[in-house]
Amino acid sequence: MSRRGRVTVGVLVGVFILFTLLGWGIDAYTDYLWFSEVDFTQVFSGVLLTKLLLFLVIGAAMTLIVAGNLYLAYRLRPLLRPHSAEQATLERYRMILTPRLGTWITVVSLIVGFFAGLSAQNRWADWMLFRNGGDFGVQDPEHKVDISFYIFEFPLLRYLLGVGFTAVVLSLLGALAVHYIFGGVRLQGVGDRMTAAARAHLTTLVAIFVLLKAVAYILDRRALLLEQHVSPGLYGAGYTDVNALLPAKEILAYISVVVAIAIIVFSNAVMRNLVWPGVSLALLAISAVAIGGIYPLAVQNFQVKPSLSDKEAPYIQRSIDATRDAFGLEATDVTQYSAASGSPPTNLADNTSAQNVRLIDPQLVSQAFTQSQQSRGFYDFGEKLDVDRYTIDGKTQDYVVGAREINDEKLTAQQRNWLNRHTVYTHGYGLVAAPANQVCGTGLPFFVSGFLGSTNQGNCASTTDEIKAEQPRIYYGEQSSEYVIVGQESAEKNVEFDRPQEQNSDASELYTYEGTGGVPIGSFLKRAVFAIKNTESNFLLSDAVNSKSRLMYVRNPRDRVEKVAPFLTIDGDPYPAVVGGKIVWILDGYTTAQTYPYAQKINLATETRDELTGQGSFALARDDVNYMRNSVKATVDAYDGTVKLYEFDDSDPVLKAWNKAFGGDLVVPKAEIPTDLASHFRYPADMFKVQRNLLTKFHVTDPQTFFSGNDFWEVPNAPDAPQNGVKQPPFYLNVKLPEQDETRFQLTAGVTPADRENMAALISGSYVDGQPKLEVLELPDDTVVSGPVQVHQRMTNNANVASDLALLSRQGQATVLYGNLISLPLDKDILYVEPVYVRSNSQANAAPLLQKVLMSYGDGGTYVVLEDNLTKGLQALAELGRTSGTPTTETPTTPGTGTPGATPTPSTAPPTVTGDLAQAAAAVDKAIEDLKAAQRDGDFVKQGEALKALDDAVNRFQQLQATEASTPATTAPAVAPSVSAGS
Repeated sequence: MSRRGRVTVGVLVGVFILFTLLGWGIDAYTDYLWFSEVDFTQVFSGVLLTKLLLFLVIGAAMTLIVAGNLYLAYRLRPLLRPHSAEQATLERYRMILTPRLGTWITVVSLIVGFFAGLSAQNRWADWMLFRNGGDFGVQDPEHKVDISFYIFEFPLLRYLLGVGFTAVVLSLLGALAVHYIFGGVRLQGVGDRMTAAARAHLTTLVAIFVLLKAVAYILDRRALLLEQHVSPGLYGAGYTDVNALLPAKEILAYISVVVAIAIIVFSNAVMRNLVWPGVSLALLAISAVAIGGIYPLAVQNFQVKPSLSDKEAPYIQRSIDATRDAFGLEATDVTQYSAASGSPPTNLADNTSAQNVRLIDPQLVSQAFTQSQQSRGFYDFGEKLDVDRYTIDGKTQDYVVGAREINDEKLTAQQRNWLNRHTVYTHGYGLVAAPANQVCGTGLPFFVSGFLGSTNQGNCASTTDEIKAEQPRIYYGEQSSEYVIVGQESAEKNVEFDRPQEQNSDASELYTYEGTGGVPIGSFLKRAVFAIKNTESNFLLSDAVNSKSRLMYVRNPRDRVEKVAPFLTIDGDPYPAVVGGKIVWILDGYTTAQTYPYAQKINLATETRDELTGQGSFALARDDVNYMRNSVKATVDAYDGTVKLYEFDDSDPVLKAWNKAFGGDLVVPKAEIPTDLASHFRYPADMFKVQRNLLTKFHVTDPQTFFSGNDFWEVPNAPDAPQNGVKQPPFYLNVKLPEQDETRFQLTAGVTPADRENMAALISGSYVDGQPKLEVLELPDDTVVSGPVQVHQRMTNNANVASDLALLSRQGQATVLYGNLISLPLDKDILYVEPVYVRSNSQANAAPLLQKVLMSYGDGGTYVVLEDNLTKGLQALAELGRTSGTPTTETPTTPGTGTPGATPTPSTAPPTVTGDLAQAAAAVDKAIEDLKAAQRDGDFVKQGEALKALDDAVNRFQQLQATEASTPATTAPAVAPSVSAGS
């Protein structure tokens, strides 16, 4: 290469390195500024220094080992080489390498070391846990070693062993190449094919490799407790592993040591050739196959399989116990719950838990919140709202809550310029809340907080702000995807859009940020740095950036907590709350591990996926874990972005290790959690899903029963769309379940027997005295109680209900949507409540409105009512229970005929329909099924025909019903609508 070419290449390489280092430096500097803002610089420096240390140590070690062996191979070269065609060919390469051999060795070794160092950086978490881990106080059942060895030490030891193997293999290959080039190893010519020095060098490397294999066998003995071996499909060492494979691994470790010694001795001291070392390696391979493969296989086939359940029973018990301990299932209370399947109690309407059933579906009412509480098109509440509870006027109940944020995607084209997006539309305003069991006559929620003005507007809201936030502005939220620049030099110059003016909805009130959130960017250096990072010249040119400006970035609460605590897995459903007059986001953080012996390994993404995943609830990473604790409650201040980590599980050794790793004050002790904040803690959804899914199998604690699998459960699919294969999500309720002493805010879910649809048990998770509590109400095996899918089908297929649901659709002009089906166990039986929403098809982006409440008691098909609200439904069910000598069916009221404030009148159920009326009802059922089939097939022609057939069938049914109603014996008084529950 010419001198000019070398200079050009050098300049290009230099420019590449410069820009690479500049980009890395800017990222590191802006990260440091962000961590300084949230006061967690110990995390930034701790992780950065650990990564740098591992990069240097592992990289240097790999570089020195490889370089040392390459140089040693060169020093051991023979001074005299026999003449041959092979050596003549290699002479050209020796002439190229020899003058700059040191440079070549250094470059090759540095490249190897560099990539080894990069790989080592990713092990910063393993190193920190290794340095700071403490005891679990629990020993594994086989080796009697504290669990901390597997959690804190085993992952790093396994990685270091892999580094050792890599270093030896690369050194062996490199040394072999150097020996060959310089004549130490020959393929042609007379005499030995390898010099004594080369043989000693290479065989020593092989011996070291075999010694590392001995260490690997020792670690494999521990690793057996982490792998899937126990039948049926459980993790840990089973009978064959303990009685055949564990001894085999130990024997192979000893054999490996003997083989390593034999390789060195026979190669260099006794026979001085490679025959016996080769024989030793062959014997090691044969031993590995025979002792480590054939013998365990024989034990499995001839001893274990003939009596598999008896042989594996002790190890199944180990897996059950370890799994229940690793996922916090060991303290689960299991209570037998006998559903009487009788008539509804006459005092059902007075039952407090029944009155507290949540009607508002957070997934379906988000659009209603947005359209009713925005007055500007860019406000948004997200795809799904949240459920929390508040105490107002001495009464505690659950509320559906949402933060009114600015959605950048909804800004108009004119509003999307850089100045508007980053300096004007900077924040949302207010926490909007509505009681979870109360609606207006229009079907909208009844709003009680978060009003844009000082007073509410409209009849569907309270006269005062019942959940008042002293600082309602939201600069940090789930929809905060853009960075914003706030702050002004003049206190009189307000540019941020705050909210519409009360007197004029077209005018706006402006605001200037007064908090401490964000990174100050008043200096030219910082503005230049962020201009480069964001590739935006306006940081330097725009007048909107001034000496008082602050830059807010990483504004999503979940992203902020993940950045502050990278060792935590964050729950997929953060929720806002008013605490101490301020809006804060509350998030649940999990510590996890993959190496808890004998515990079942699960995939977080798979186990937490349900109907709501990706629709306002984040999907978790596809991590395989076998240990999980809800160890942290985190908060993010919506105004200034302050992040706080509160210790929630004060007995979790993993959290203690992380806290120690970052200086000991990373998390706030549990005793210092503010009472006002603790009152809003709720059982975390993703943790509950994992525990619920595990309990479908691990509620069985007897190994023989577990082996048979005949008592397993499963999570039912979404009741209104079981064919989609998505699981029914759990629901938050503020109720008192059987065997509980008081009303609790708890997460509940029903489970069904495996491959069946009837109810098997109801699981709830709540907090009692600040501690998590899992409870299971298990139904007897000899009773058949309808599960969620069956209940939904029976309720919607009821002849009277089906006809009224068809009327709600207004011949295809509206779509009927079903909300969350709540299964509430009462003292005697289960109450099912499913809100029915209607969304107009004629209006774009129409909000679903709650029009009816579908309710059932007991078996799901016997006592069914379709009423205007919860109170009326409970009264109608109670009336059915009062008037029924035999089970009958309530005649629902027709949509839109209720009069708010009317006094309920007793309802008498009609007798079972017969004759022409029964045929008409069957025709309605068939028309509904045909319409469903056409919708599933996507055949619009058949849908139109089915709708017409359904309309004709409903008209025919109503005509016959009116005709028969003229006979006094069949007349049934209707129940007039009452006011909404809680109003």
